[in-house]
Amino acid sequence: MSSGIGPALVELSGVGKTYDGTHWAVADLDLSVRRGEFLTLLGPSGSGKTTTLMMLAGFERVSTGDIRLDGGSLADKPPHRRNMGVVFQNYALFPHMTVARNLAFPLAVRGIRGAAAEARIADALALVNLDGLGDRRINTISGGQQQRVALARALIFGPDVVLMDEPLGALDRQLREKLQVEIKQIQRRTGITVIYVTHDQAEALAMSDRIAVFADGRLQQVDTPRAIYDTPANAFVAGFIGENNRLDGIVVERSDGRCTIEIAGGATVRARATNGLATGDRAIVTVRPEAVQTGQDAGELANRFDAVVEDRLYLGDHTRIYARLPGGDQVTARSPGAVRHDRIALGWAIDSAFAFAQKETVGGTDG
Repeated sequence: MSSGIGPALVELSGVGKTYDGTHWAVADLDLSVRRGEFLTLLGPSGSGKTTTLMMLAGFERVSTGDIRLDGGSLADKPPHRRNMGVVFQNYALFPHMTVARNLAFPLAVRGIRGAAAEARIADALALVNLDGLGDRRINTISGGQQQRVALARALIFGPDVVLMDEPLGALDRQLREKLQVEIKQIQRRTGITVIYVTHDQAEALAMSDRIAVFADGRLQQVDTPRAIYDTPANAFVAGFIGENNRLDGIVVERSDGRCTIEIAGGATVRARATNGLATGDRAIVTVRPEAVQTGQDAGELANRFDAVVEDRLYLGDHTRIYARLPGGDQVTARSPGAVRHDRIALGWAIDSAFAFAQKETVGGTDG
């Protein structure tokens, strides 16, 4: 069983990657990964997350900075000497070999053969729930089983770290969710350190001990899933993680960590003010749909509006409401019951909304 998350095992200090000397795929990256941690690198396409993983694996050289594993620099170590297991989106298995021969390959490279290899193969197959499939060829088993083989191959030689690059991207939703649980359970049982790349926010929230959010080659925020969801560091993180309403306006007052924003139509909203936001700044206010109250529940809230319902979607456990504020902004809300009226009261608490400076940028690279 895992003994929990320990001190830093992997450290990236001032790491950057440029292919042409001008544009940075990754810039000024400082990041520590704790021993026994499941850390996810999350971001849209071109954000730098996969480039970071490739530098960790040794398939890409760093342009600046250093990567250290357990205190030792990896600068001059080729991939096969880094003791890292890698799982790719396409699995990179040998399709006409058996499952067992695929698992034997990384052992043979390390001089482990015979009975010792057979014992490790049996243990690895049991770990990923593939007992009895060792003699099956890769091209005869399902995509989910292939993913399990790829994971077993990455774990079988006892790596310090397992790197996973969009490993579930080719699977359907139901199987994807099942394997998310299985991977996390295996990680907890073995105590292995996992660095996982995905663009899927829900996957990152469900699987990670911490999430590192990337945009335009730069790290935006590193924290627990709950902290990132509840207290985003900037407007990009707020918009990228989960669903958020966005209202644009100008700061007309700020005090005691809160501010008042004038939005479309001259209405004002109160929100939590982030660092660097001053009176007169153009601002972005974000509030999550689940924080928006409707009907009588909105009556005593600081931010309250009479809105016009433009559309409603019944989704079983709640109704999604699309409403228009008097100034023209659209707000999405979730109601536990049916909404039959064309006009509703809606609102949210001050501390449920965040105000960010519009001048704030997420990077300045080409990603």
